[in-house]
Amino acid sequence: MDGVIHIPAGERGVIRLFALSMRPEQAAFLKEPGALAQVLGIEMLDMEQVEIFPVSDLEDIGLTGYLTEGCGVPRAQVEEDRELLQAQEGHVLLIRSRAFDGKETRLTPADQIRLIGTYGERQINWSAPPETAESAKPYSAPKLPPRAARSQSRRIGAVLFTVVMLLIALLVWVLVT
Repeated sequence: MDGVIHIPAGERGVIRLFALSMRPEQAAFLKEPGALAQVLGIEMLDMEQVEIFPVSDLEDIGLTGYLTEGCGVPRAQVEEDRELLQAQEGHVLLIRSRAFDGKETRLTPADQIRLIGTYGERQINWSAPPETAESAKPYSAPKLPPRAARSQSRRIGAVLFTVVMLLIALLVWVLVT
């Protein structure tokens, strides 16, 4: 590839897809420790956040389906590159931004590695509406007087003890007969 790919510090939720123009043995070798980092021109890379695979492994789902269903990329982003993704053959390289450990990085990929596209993963809205239900407030459970709570606990314990003893008696009776 001609240029440098800049990864900003703290980048999250970005997937970069590369085409690998190399023999299958070479693509398999990139999974070895340090090999991929070397051909990308960087020192370290978290290989847990990297996938190298032949497009043929995706069978009917294809790259578009894999990106939307398997990686959580919004369908609208993938639709823009649908023809390009469907035309891919051979091996591809998928790198999530977590592979760079939040550090600013400059990729200088070897000539056999060509960027197909950059995609954003679906962002999850972690905000929640404020608590409004009375039962959601702390210490809002109905209070039993201590004697009533103790009495209720004893009744529950007695019922459970009786059920367990009956089951043991039944098991012994079945084994004996």
